[in-house]
Amino acid sequence: MTFHWTATTLLISLLVLLLAAGCCLISWRRSGYTRSMGILEALRFLLVFMAVVSLNQPELLQEYQPDEQPTLVVMYDVSESMQTQDVIDPERPAGTPLRRMDRIEEFIPSATSESDPATENSEVADVNLPELWSGMSDQLEVVFEPFSSTLSDASRGTDFNQALKSTYELHSNLRGIVLISDGDWNTGTTPAEAATELRMRNVPVFAVAVGSEDRLPDVQLVNIDAPTFGIAGKTMRIPFRINNWLPKAQELSVTLSGTLEAPISKTVRVQGMGELRDTINWRPTKTGDYKLRLEIPVADEESNPENNVLEFPIRIQNETLKVLIVESYPRWEYRYLRNALERDPGVDVHCLLFHPDLDGVGGGRGYLEQFPGEEELFDYDVVFLGDVGVEASQLTIEETEQIRQLVRNHAGGLVFLPGFRGKQETLLSTELEELYPVIVDPAAPRGHGLPVPARFSLTESGRRSQLTRLEVDERENERVWSNLPGFQWYASALRSKIGGEVLAVHETESTRFGRVPLIVARTFGTGKVLFMGTDGAWRWRKGVEDLYHYRFWGQVVRWMAYQRNMSQGESMRLFYSPDRPEAGNVLTLNANVSGPTGEPLQTGTVVCQITSPSGQVETLRLQTTDEESWGLFTGMFTPEEGGNYTVLTTCTETGTQLETTIAVAGGEREVIGDPARFDVLHEIATISRGEVTDPSQMNQLVDKLAKLEEPEPVVRRLRVWAHPLWGGLMILLLAVFWSGRKLAGLA
Repeated sequence: MTFHWTATTLLISLLVLLLAAGCCLISWRRSGYTRSMGILEALRFLLVFMAVVSLNQPELLQEYQPDEQPTLVVMYDVSESMQTQDVIDPERPAGTPLRRMDRIEEFIPSATSESDPATENSEVADVNLPELWSGMSDQLEVVFEPFSSTLSDASRGTDFNQALKSTYELHSNLRGIVLISDGDWNTGTTPAEAATELRMRNVPVFAVAVGSEDRLPDVQLVNIDAPTFGIAGKTMRIPFRINNWLPKAQELSVTLSGTLEAPISKTVRVQGMGELRDTINWRPTKTGDYKLRLEIPVADEESNPENNVLEFPIRIQNETLKVLIVESYPRWEYRYLRNALERDPGVDVHCLLFHPDLDGVGGGRGYLEQFPGEEELFDYDVVFLGDVGVEASQLTIEETEQIRQLVRNHAGGLVFLPGFRGKQETLLSTELEELYPVIVDPAAPRGHGLPVPARFSLTESGRRSQLTRLEVDERENERVWSNLPGFQWYASALRSKIGGEVLAVHETESTRFGRVPLIVARTFGTGKVLFMGTDGAWRWRKGVEDLYHYRFWGQVVRWMAYQRNMSQGESMRLFYSPDRPEAGNVLTLNANVSGPTGEPLQTGTVVCQITSPSGQVETLRLQTTDEESWGLFTGMFTPEEGGNYTVLTTCTETGTQLETTIAVAGGEREVIGDPARFDVLHEIATISRGEVTDPSQMNQLVDKLAKLEEPEPVVRRLRVWAHPLWGGLMILLLAVFWSGRKLAGLA
C-alpha cells in the first residue's frame, strides 16, 4: 500500500483524526458511556478515518514479469524507392553501385528477401534466419516484417506511422525495433506519432539508413502537363519539364511519338544542374484515342535511364463550340470579335444585337431575333456580354438568372466585355453580380477615357497562364504583350474579388488597392468567368492582322468550354475538376442530365461506376447540390493510383448511360533515383530513444541489441481511493451510522 502525501497533508490528516477522536470521546461521555453510543461514535471515527485516508490517495501496487520471451522486430522497407541503385560497396568503391534492396538482403531471411514488394506487415519468424541474428535467438525472438504502405499498390508508398503502429499493437512484449529503410516517407500521418507511442512504451527504434543523400547523376523527364483531350485540326501545345542533375549542360532531342504519323522532335538545351520548361506542338488530323509517348535520349553518365520516357493518353475529337455574343451597339470590339470567331471552323457563333438605332434587334447571318430560351441557352458553351444591361429593350432579370445557371450548373463560360456606355452597371443589381470578377468604382460607371494609348502589364499569374500565352517562349510572350497596340478606354475596376486571378493590369494607372485590373479570370460553380476591362483588343491586329487577336479569343473560348466537352452524350454530359487529376487528390465529378423532353432533370438517381487501372470497382452516387441545381449532379472520390479510370455514368429515370475515360496522373510517391531521407529516420530514432546507423555497422548494432537491459517489471496500480467498492463501503457505513442515530432517538 502506498500513499501520495506530503508533510503538510500528513500533518493536517493527523490533526483531523485527533480532533475527530476528541469529539467522539466527548459525545460518548455525555451519553453515560452507553454501549450503543460507543458503537455509533466508533463508526463516526471510522468514517472520518476513511475520508482522511481517501484524501491521501492510497494505492495497491502489483508487479509482474511477462511470461513470453521478449521480441525484437526487424522491419525492412520493400517500397519501390529501395530499387534505387546508389549504394557504394565499401569493398569495391569503384564498382557499380548496388541497389538499396541488394545491400540489405544479407540482413533479412532469404525466404522473404525476394517476396512480393506489395506484401505489407507479413510476419516471418525464424525462416532461414541470417547468421547475423542467430546468436540472439536464446535471448530474443527475432521477427522480420516487410513494410511499405496501405495503398492498393502498396509498394508505391512508404507509411512509417502505420507500419510502426501495427508492430507495437501486434507484439505485447516488444523489446526493440530495427528499422531498415531509406527514409522516403511519403504517405500516412507523421511517423512522430508512432515514435512517441513507442517512447512511452519504452521501445527504442534503431534505424539502419540505406542509400545516399546525394542525388544521382541523371537527366529526368519530370512531367507532362498535357490536356486530356484535343481538337482535330487544332495545334496543341504539350508542356513538359526536364531536370538535369549532371554538372554540364545537355543538348537533348525531345521526341513525341504515338501520333499515327511521323514522330515530332524538338532540340532543347538544359543547363547543368538546371531545369527546363518548354512545349512541343502537335496538330492532330484524326479523331480517336491516342497514347502518346514523350522521350529524351539517355546520356552516358545517367544512373537511371527509366525516367527518360513518359506516356500519356489523350482523346482527339471534332469541335463544335457554340458561342453567343450579346451586344447593344456594334462597336469595333464587337465587330472584330464576331469576325474572328466566325472564321474559326470549330466555333458556331450566334449574335444578339440590341441596336439603339433600330426598332428591333440586328439581323443577318448568325443573328438571333430574341434571347434564347432556357433549354436553348444551356446548349451554348460560352456567352459574351458586351455593353449591355437590364433595360426594357435589352436583358431581363429572368435572362440574367438563366445565364447564371449556365455557368454555375452547366460548366458554361461567361465573358464580361464592358464598354464606355456603362450598361453593365445594371447587371450588378442582378444575379450576375455574384459572378462579376471585379469591384467596380461606383463613381465612374462609364470607365475612363485616355488621350494617350495605354498598355497591358502581365502579372506573375498572367506570365504562367496558358490563357495569355500569345507566344510559346515566356520571354517572347511578355515582349509581345508589352508591345501590343495600346487601348484608349478602360473600365473602372477598383480591385479583383476574392477568388479572382488577375492576369493583366494597367501599366501605369492605380487605385488605392493597387494597379487597375484589366484581365481577371475566376471560376464560379462548375463554369468559368472572364473580365476584359478594355475594348481595344481589336487594335492588336495592327501590323500582324489576326495573329494575336484571333489567338487570344480562340484560347478564351476553348479554355471556357474545356470541361463541357470532356464527355458528352445525347442527354448527359460528364465533366470533372480539376482538369488534370492526380492520384491521392480529391476528384469532383459533375453530370448534367436532361429529361426525356430535353429539360434539365431536377431529381433522379445518377450513379457512376468507376473502374481503376488495377480493376477495382467503386460505385459513386451523384447528388443534387441544392434546389437551384438545374440538372447538375455532383459527387467526389479520391483516385489512389495513376492511370486510366473508366467511368460509366447511368441515370435510372432516363435510362441513359455515358462511358468515359479519365486519365489520372500517377502522382508517383516512390521515385526510383531520388535521394534517401535520413532526416526522417533520425527523427524516429531520436523520439523513441534509439539511434541511427548504417549497414556497415550492423554487427555493432546486434551486439548492442544483445546487451539491452531487461525492461522494468510491469506495475499494476489499484487506486483504492477511487475504487467503486471503497466508495460503496463509505456510503454503506454512512447509511448504518444515520440509521443507528435514528434508532437511538437522536436527531
